[in-house]
Amino acid sequence: MRVAIVGAGIAGLTTAKVLLQAGHQVDVFDKAPDVGGVWSRSRRYPGVTTQSPGRQYSFSDYPMPKSYPEWPTGAQVQEYLASYAAAFGVDRVLRLETTVDAVVPDGPGWSVTSSRAGAGSVTESYDRVIVANGVFCEPAVPQYPGVEEFTAAGGTVQAGTEFLELEDARDKNVLVVGYGKSACDVAVAISEVAARTDVIARQLLWKIPRKVAGKLNFKMLLMTRMGEALFRYRYVRGFEKFLHGPGNGLRRSMLNSIGDVSVKQFGLERLGLVPGGTMEDIVKGAIGLASEGFFEGVESGTIAVHRDQVITRLFVEDGHTHAELADGSRLRADLVVCATGFKQEVPFLDAVVQKQLFDERGNFMLYRQIQPLGVPGLYFNGYNSSFFSPLNAELAALWIAADLAGALPLPTLESRRQEVVAQLAFLDEALDRHHCRGTKIIPFSMHNADEVLVDLDLQISKLTRAVHWLAPVDPTAYRKVAPVLLRRLAALPPTSPLSAVEEVASPEETAPKQGRSSRVRSV
Repeated sequence: MRVAIVGAGIAGLTTAKVLLQAGHQVDVFDKAPDVGGVWSRSRRYPGVTTQSPGRQYSFSDYPMPKSYPEWPTGAQVQEYLASYAAAFGVDRVLRLETTVDAVVPDGPGWSVTSSRAGAGSVTESYDRVIVANGVFCEPAVPQYPGVEEFTAAGGTVQAGTEFLELEDARDKNVLVVGYGKSACDVAVAISEVAARTDVIARQLLWKIPRKVAGKLNFKMLLMTRMGEALFRYRYVRGFEKFLHGPGNGLRRSMLNSIGDVSVKQFGLERLGLVPGGTMEDIVKGAIGLASEGFFEGVESGTIAVHRDQVITRLFVEDGHTHAELADGSRLRADLVVCATGFKQEVPFLDAVVQKQLFDERGNFMLYRQIQPLGVPGLYFNGYNSSFFSPLNAELAALWIAADLAGALPLPTLESRRQEVVAQLAFLDEALDRHHCRGTKIIPFSMHNADEVLVDLDLQISKLTRAVHWLAPVDPTAYRKVAPVLLRRLAALPPTSPLSAVEEVASPEETAPKQGRSSRVRSV
């Protein structure tokens, strides 16, 4: 088939690699000048590093270079992704600096209109389309009252992904809005050159030390299957039944003890930065790795945190630009950097298609975070934001390849709809609705991986999964999954694009319940 992939980030690249290996014709579109998505040089802010260690933030068959530090920089991640694209021939099908303007159903396939600066637009036909623009593609910047007067007087308001040059903050009064990892990362970098750096935090989040008590790497706690099991999933199996039953007290103690260590290690009481609630509440917002130098900057006075505050307006007074906070305090503000999250949008999709994508609250209705309901021939990848984004995206790409080949027996459309509704209801409760319109699977990364592999009738060995209960999940343990699936698909008779969009009726359950996983073939 001829397949269009929108986005050349992690998800787009691994999907292209898998589909090329499966024999499809692929074009990958991205408006950036290079691959990488959020890691592109056109988007990465000074000081950005990975949230996960490099060993875990890797594809199964292409580990990051051993020369990289444990938490690679943004430039190193982009270099790694470019190398991945070159190694698997994806670089030959890239259409960079090209914007996808419209994706419209066209018979059994799709009509894709794209444009490139100075070259006009072109419309082409494709059998399938994969949306891989990512859930971090469009920054959500607050619309502050008074911003027009503020910018006319020389003030600047921009998203964190638009702040690319540290020199733009030199000797200025800078406000960083947000308290997630990106806000704290950029605040540290800015504080080295700015006249003053203030962080405006609507809500404090718990920050996990990279080394708990200076010794135990955090990945040993939360990047294992045991760490994931500390948070109750929709269904519990095996040892999870103990953790969320008789062992519930032990489970809560294990989680909240990390919070106690964080308070002591960072001196949060002394700094007045102890978040509300307990460490267990971390899952309802965001799991944040502490930015190196952030709390040290607060301690030294180079960073000032205004907790439980928002900017209510921007204004000009005595020829200077200012911001007013909810408590009435006023701060000089030459530059406002908003690290305030992202909007999950797909504006290039046809309006009729978009109506099929969302529920009444605007959540994406995606089966396995991959397949829209009732929109044959359209797939999403990268809409499963996780600790192990490259691995989860890679497994989703295999799921897509199997479905393109007609080798993925799925439940009926109505069964899949019920599954999606149930999953969103669970996320509402488990994550207090902080699930990015249904696209965030943290802290259930491996549950998602297991569900995808059950669909594919594949899984890594029980022994390896047992090791991952106490040791950090190693993506290289999954390196044989793709070759096994691709050999299986190569042995199938050719499938026409038209027949592959037909619904496959099946009464099978849609979640890997107790007993079903025992029939899955081990790799």
